[in-house]
Amino acid sequence: MRVYAALFVIGLAVYGAVAWDRVGRQSGAPHFVYQADAWLAGRASIAPPAKGDDWAKVETVVLDDGTEAEGRRLKTRPMFKLLDGTELPLARVRQSTAQTLYTSFPPFPAALMIPSAVIQGRNGNDVIPTLLIAALILPLLLLVLRRLADAGLSKRSVRDDLWLVALLAFGSVLFFSAVQGKVWYTAHVVGVALALAYAWASIEARHPVLAGLALGAAALTRTPMAFMFPLFVLEAWRMASRVVAAEGEEAPPEAGASGSLNLRAGKLAVRKRLVRPLLQFAAPIVGFAIAGMIFNYVRFGSFTEFGHSYLDVRQQVQIEQYGLASYHYLGRNLAVALTLLPEALPREPWVQISGHGLAMWVTTPLLLYVLWPRDKNVMHRALWITVAAVALPSLFYQNSGWFQFGYRFSLDYLVFLVMLIAIGGRPLRGFARTLIVVGVVINLFGAVTFDRYWKFYRGGGNAYDVVVSH
Repeated sequence: MRVYAALFVIGLAVYGAVAWDRVGRQSGAPHFVYQADAWLAGRASIAPPAKGDDWAKVETVVLDDGTEAEGRRLKTRPMFKLLDGTELPLARVRQSTAQTLYTSFPPFPAALMIPSAVIQGRNGNDVIPTLLIAALILPLLLLVLRRLADAGLSKRSVRDDLWLVALLAFGSVLFFSAVQGKVWYTAHVVGVALALAYAWASIEARHPVLAGLALGAAALTRTPMAFMFPLFVLEAWRMASRVVAAEGEEAPPEAGASGSLNLRAGKLAVRKRLVRPLLQFAAPIVGFAIAGMIFNYVRFGSFTEFGHSYLDVRQQVQIEQYGLASYHYLGRNLAVALTLLPEALPREPWVQISGHGLAMWVTTPLLLYVLWPRDKNVMHRALWITVAAVALPSLFYQNSGWFQFGYRFSLDYLVFLVMLIAIGGRPLRGFARTLIVVGVVINLFGAVTFDRYWKFYRGGGNAYDVVVSH
């Protein structure tokens, strides 16, 4: 326990030191605090004035027949779109009577801000809760890595696992995200913590209810994380198959009809053993889904509309043209995730980073190890399927993560990539540790400079205020 406590203290000390001047005040985008305060007041909407951007705005208007309607004005054509999806000619709108603001970001992190809102109301501090959750990530990751070792899936020593903790905590884009506060980065920090809880519970499908709780909460934190489910499902299938084989319920292969019957009987026995853990896993997920859909309906009159369609941002034009998710965005997002490099300059500040950030392998060089594992055990495929399932929604999403130091959407599945390194078996000796240290140095630069020293970022502070992140 001392090691885990020490990791928490180290994380809190390092993150707190780098956050420094932000610790004692509310961030510039405290959406989750505003939402928590609104809940405490019995409202779903956010009372203006509200600092920050990326607000979902619903406009109330009076139509030419004297009736009131709620919806939004489209930017690509002169139409007014009602909450139920009906489009009316803008000429029918006679008067705008109100504008209601909502937080379109999934709401679970707002629940974690309730104590802050109780203490200070709308002025509650969102930076300190974010730092506390970020510090928890260090011991949580060690728990996951030791769980892999206990299950015989990893041969790493405790020392190796501590190097991997340093990799995630300080050698990845988690570092710059953890020290910001602000709605976008807080959501990532909470998401990583929940991904770790989910991973720990999913190993050998040992804790289905906890896995379901963690996944449900993660889905209401970062929507792509709803697709983490393959890891638990595949682990449950593996464990059910192991039990059936051990109990002799599946006969060894035989020639003829008898062997075929034994094979079918074995598959049926596996499916029967899957029912209980999958139901236990699914029950809390369904509960979270129902809560989220009710919250959506209260705000936007639709169970599936969480608010991004009502974002009052300049990207609304492309959203109307191509949708929130489209193949149209894939090329750009792949480039952001995999190819972006810093730009060397012949004069001060000597280096600049695109507003889209840096490629994943630049901020975390050791990630290249996932491509060449020495070992591929029974969890290898399950982890890769999970990574792909979580990554794909963001790759087709209309926003790249702008404005960022590195590809922050990778945090939705970075935990599983670290697990792949852990089970991959390549030694974490001199070269690997050098790559981890290089990643720490790179990400320390990002954590210190991002949102402080805009000269290192193309676009600078003004671009950050105008071009918003989702």
